[in-house]
Amino acid sequence: MSELDWTLLDDESGRLLDDWRVEGDGWWASSHVARGGLKDGVQVVTLSLNGLEVDVVPTRGMNIHAARLGRRSFGWNSPVRGPVHPSFVPLFEPSGLGWLDGFDEWIARCGLESNGAPEFTEDGRLRYPLHGRISNRPAHFVELRRLDHGALRLTGIVDETRFHFAKLRLHSSMELIPDRHAILIRDTIENLSDSPATAQLLYHINFGGDLLDGGSRVWVAADEVVARTPEAASELEQWGRFPDPQPGMAERVYFFKPRADASGRGHALLVKSDHSVAAHVTFETATLPCFSLWKNPTGRMDGYVVGLEPATNFPNPRSFEEEQGRVVRLEPRERRTFTCQIDLLLGESAVQPAMEQLERLSQPAPQLHAQTPDGWIAP
Repeated sequence: MSELDWTLLDDESGRLLDDWRVEGDGWWASSHVARGGLKDGVQVVTLSLNGLEVDVVPTRGMNIHAARLGRRSFGWNSPVRGPVHPSFVPLFEPSGLGWLDGFDEWIARCGLESNGAPEFTEDGRLRYPLHGRISNRPAHFVELRRLDHGALRLTGIVDETRFHFAKLRLHSSMELIPDRHAILIRDTIENLSDSPATAQLLYHINFGGDLLDGGSRVWVAADEVVARTPEAASELEQWGRFPDPQPGMAERVYFFKPRADASGRGHALLVKSDHSVAAHVTFETATLPCFSLWKNPTGRMDGYVVGLEPATNFPNPRSFEEEQGRVVRLEPRERRTFTCQIDLLLGESAVQPAMEQLERLSQPAPQLHAQTPDGWIAP
């Protein structure tokens, strides 16, 4: 049993606990509902354990808006000032890019029916919007637990359903781990239908602010690296290095075939230039076999940010990914679970061992593809 078991939002009771706070030795949790502007009506649940504070947004698919550790903040400075209520995000505007109107979160889920670039029918109608719908679907069940071993766990249930179309459910779990500054995400996708279904999932983990500057370095343990655009290809040898902010500079995107360690986990590491702080992302390659690196080295006010993105597939249009077999196939009522962990490291004594680990895992060096191999990037 848990020390604390508190249902915050329940379909059957229709109860929403908005402004509250509970606390104990070395931990606390609180919630509030924002008022005014694009945030109006957004519920934010903040969890704190051993000094790490994390803001979870049940209104936005259980995404994580930001995190703080001491004087450092983890997240990025988006021109969007959220969290934005889903009612203000025009997902299906004709361009297919409406998702960007709500994009300012530290960790955003992309999916579930689709998670990549917009896709259009032959007559130009939008078929799948950018990055899917799950980030703009509110949870209908949220529960907070304080576990016996000291962890804080917030779970939520979010449905992505449409009559005559997909009937998918996300069982989301976010856990603060005791004795380290780490966040464990464990998500399960369930097919609610009596018919087979397919799904996609991508974790858009974004860093700017206190972790990103000119000279920051990214390591990804991988066997292959492919540049998505000509701009990215021109800097292929420097894919892991980040420049100073350069207003107007185009984004660079790279696709990876991640390399698993002995336990079957993939690794990505972002380190600030002075080695004072780092973020270590690990994930199970059996269920998240693809990885993308998004570098947006534009001006700070325009969204200077890097994204580390483990996923079930590459963020191409959905039909192309299905042709390549990169969709999750679910039988009726079947469930599939995905895990991802983010460790936040402070001080060179914590950062250096992680750098050495990634150096070892990155040998031999990955194959760099100047020319795109077949099946990686949609034409």
